[in-house]
Amino acid sequence: MVSFNRRELALAALAAGCTGASGGDDDIIVHGGPIYTGVEGAPSAEAVRISGGRFVVVGALADARNGRRAREIDLGGAAAFPGFTDSHVHIAGVGMAAMVLDLVGVASIAELTQRLRDYAAAHPEGAIVGRGWIETHWPERRFPNRADIDAVVSNRPVFLQRIDGHAAVVNSAALALAAVDSNTSNPAGGSIERDPSGAATGILVDNAMSLVESQLPTPTPEMVRAAIAEGARLYASRGWTGIANMSTSLAEAQILADLAQRGELPLRADIYLTPQDSEAILQSGPYGDGLAHVRGVKLYMDGALGSRGAALLAPYSDAPTQGLLVARQARVQVATHAIGDRGNRLVLDAYRDTFADDPRALRAARWRIEHAQVIASDDIPRFASQGIIASMQPSHAISDLHFAPARLGPNRLAGAYAWRALLDSGAMLAAGSDAPVEKGDPLIEFYAASYRHDLTGFAGPDWRLDQAVSRVEALRLLTSGGAYAAFGESERGVIAPGMQADLSAFSVDLMNAEPGQIPGAQAVLAISAGRVTHQAG
Repeated sequence: MVSFNRRELALAALAAGCTGASGGDDDIIVHGGPIYTGVEGAPSAEAVRISGGRFVVVGALADARNGRRAREIDLGGAAAFPGFTDSHVHIAGVGMAAMVLDLVGVASIAELTQRLRDYAAAHPEGAIVGRGWIETHWPERRFPNRADIDAVVSNRPVFLQRIDGHAAVVNSAALALAAVDSNTSNPAGGSIERDPSGAATGILVDNAMSLVESQLPTPTPEMVRAAIAEGARLYASRGWTGIANMSTSLAEAQILADLAQRGELPLRADIYLTPQDSEAILQSGPYGDGLAHVRGVKLYMDGALGSRGAALLAPYSDAPTQGLLVARQARVQVATHAIGDRGNRLVLDAYRDTFADDPRALRAARWRIEHAQVIASDDIPRFASQGIIASMQPSHAISDLHFAPARLGPNRLAGAYAWRALLDSGAMLAAGSDAPVEKGDPLIEFYAASYRHDLTGFAGPDWRLDQAVSRVEALRLLTSGGAYAAFGESERGVIAPGMQADLSAFSVDLMNAEPGQIPGAQAVLAISAGRVTHQAG
């Protein structure tokens, strides 16, 4: 899960832009490298021909060339696959991530404060917003605090989000701006971390972040549009052809629809609204056409493991059962964030209870659990038996492997990031990235799912490498799995005649390359609904 604040969006607009996808009415022939179709019984092809936005020939190059004149794209040895779909992303956050203080990869509090010092010198006015720190490897072995930030910037607000978006460190000026002091109560669903004296440490968890965020400048609609357009452009350049955009405001959904109508959206977007903006879809049901569809609503059951906000079989509030009943009546797809084992159990229970009179209807509804990160062993079979889609992010496992064993203990690790166990139980899985929490790179997601080592090649002895999936299965999670999760399997997810022409090609053959070669490869071609939306060189 990720949230983004108003100041970040304002900064994103300074340099964000939108470039339309290229394309036209000409047929397209793709050849010159291995083409993996994702179709059982016909797993590869020499060439494909695209006409009218659909694959019309999948097979021999001579057959693809048999017809009217077509534009030919030679892969030059690159490998092509069905279009990759990120089944859990926050596209506005992707677009703005490069426009704020970048704290990804900082190796210590000392490095964090040095980056802050440099950024403050280059940006001498206004509040400072940053994102991307994670403390699990730091030599200080603690969270940063307001004293660390005050020592560098004390005369203006500083708001620095953890990489997972579930916690932030702020300075004293930011706490003063939000009128947070020792008498301020924790907001519902959030925590103001305090020292033994009761004073705020500067760490705000989950909903407590809004105390400061709400005081930062409000972005204009133009700023939001610029951030979304830039995020979509960047995603196409990485080889994605589709997204499931989570926690989308109604305004953002309209921007995506407008971009699609103008031909400026370079990928298809299945949209899941925030609870507060869900009234329209709960009254009308799903809607949209072309590349943008509002499918459902995104709910929350718990927080994140890294910031210790996940519900790990500890007391927690009940699921919004009444809201689920309304969603069922409106035929709205529900996607609920659940990280901890208790959070996942509560969602499974709530979904079951909502369809108690007709369990088969629950399977048809294709309700989702987003992340499904830590699951009690007894609950793993329930995904398949209830027909719940596990929407998971492989890169979380290789980001978390350095701290999750200590945080969870050996027993709970058996159900953590348990892709293999879920697949073996018969569950449907879809893979995504949760960007900008993670980079949002399809190659990293494929590598993580099939190899389960971090980007340096490390995996601890207790990291359940048996939960990795095969490369064929990893491909399905990122292609046909995403299509199924958005009711699109009859139209996309494989390369076959009559299917919508979504294709992703990369500089390495993902099915045969050494694992270490995969994360550093490049997207060379993306085609979404028959339009070339990215072509390297």
